[in-house]
Amino acid sequence: MDFSSIFSSLGGGVFTLIAFVVVISVIVAIHEYGHYIVGRWSGIYADVFSLGFGKVLFSRVDRHGTKWQVAALPFGGYVKFRGDADAASGKDGEAMVGLSDAELRHTMHGAPLWARTATVAAGPLFNFALSILIFAGLAMSVGVEKSPLTVGEVIELPAGTGDLRAGDVLLSVEGLSLDGSEGLRTTFDALKTNSALLSYEITREGQEMTVLGPQLQPALVSAVSPDSAAYEAGLEEGDVILSINEEPISYFGQLIPIVEASAGAPLNLMVWRAGAEMPFVLNAQRRDLPTADGGFETRWLMGISGRYAFTPLNEAVGPVEGLTLGFNATKRVITQSLSGMYHMVAGKISTCNISGPIGIAKVSGQAAQGGISDFISFIAVISTAIGLMNLFPIPVLDGGHLVFYAYEAIFRKPPNDTWVRGLMTIGLGLILSLMALGLFTDLVC
Repeated sequence: MDFSSIFSSLGGGVFTLIAFVVVISVIVAIHEYGHYIVGRWSGIYADVFSLGFGKVLFSRVDRHGTKWQVAALPFGGYVKFRGDADAASGKDGEAMVGLSDAELRHTMHGAPLWARTATVAAGPLFNFALSILIFAGLAMSVGVEKSPLTVGEVIELPAGTGDLRAGDVLLSVEGLSLDGSEGLRTTFDALKTNSALLSYEITREGQEMTVLGPQLQPALVSAVSPDSAAYEAGLEEGDVILSINEEPISYFGQLIPIVEASAGAPLNLMVWRAGAEMPFVLNAQRRDLPTADGGFETRWLMGISGRYAFTPLNEAVGPVEGLTLGFNATKRVITQSLSGMYHMVAGKISTCNISGPIGIAKVSGQAAQGGISDFISFIAVISTAIGLMNLFPIPVLDGGHLVFYAYEAIFRKPPNDTWVRGLMTIGLGLILSLMALGLFTDLVC
């Protein structure tokens, strides 16, 4: 039984809601636990650790005096430290009156600056750590593509697979080198032929030979992106696109100019699936995509990824390399997110790139239907995004508190309580405005 079949008897809306709640609960639990555990290590006591808001469904008090609870609305959570007036860590002036120096030391507002800073920063950092560990774990479980490129399993294709076999080490295709990533990119750019079978230079059992094999990168769907045109149309992993608008398709690169030229107009696809030909109609979606130079480009996309005509043989990845890959993947999500925000503020790309709760919930369900690996990877991406968002210098968010602490470090005194309360109100207004914008784009875009 695959991951999505666990909920096969549920309606799409219920499945999506469950997936969304799981994503939010995991990320919030890690974020708030970061605050809690670093606070405890630094001597700041927590009164409440809550998953969800509203009516308390279950609770218990641990030996440290912290009340752990699960509330009815599972769309967030918080840690309420001693001395806090609310979940946003506003100061409870009345509760602070009359406390001894020792008691003040265990409150959020009476602890040393270093302890408060570490406690607040821990939430986003734990989100980043979760993302790194997930990406590292996925890399270690799957491995990385072996070099030189080696055939693992040959995939069934409409035109057959020629003489290519598992274990073959690929040297060139049609005389074009496959040495390293640069060689592969050059080959993909130059290998534009409609022939069903191509000439492969290979090494097999230590002997170099030439054999016939399929298109190196046929119009074979390796993955369907959540919330994409292909997903909505019903395309699946393993499909082979035979034609678009009756124009024959031989290799994946042929799809790009046709889809771009459609500008969202209906595309009639003939697809080969498990030996049968099936028609599909889809409308490509407009997307703003990051470029290598840090900018963005607008393109029309189906929402599918291509692959080789075979499954490449992978080799194992150790913990150090896995963590390096995890760190780089998390860094890439952060970099692209910041670039996207800048380009939206500058008016260079559409605000439709913002997803609100409906959009995130929808993609959560689609990622869960894609399998456990897709779902866990999606959690890592959202965890990075939540960690990054919480570092924005907006009062109410962790980044806003860190700005207050920076002020205190520079001027040797905390900011005025009245000013802090006013800024917190403004910050809350900004957050609600961003949420409203996200909801608007979910409904309109």
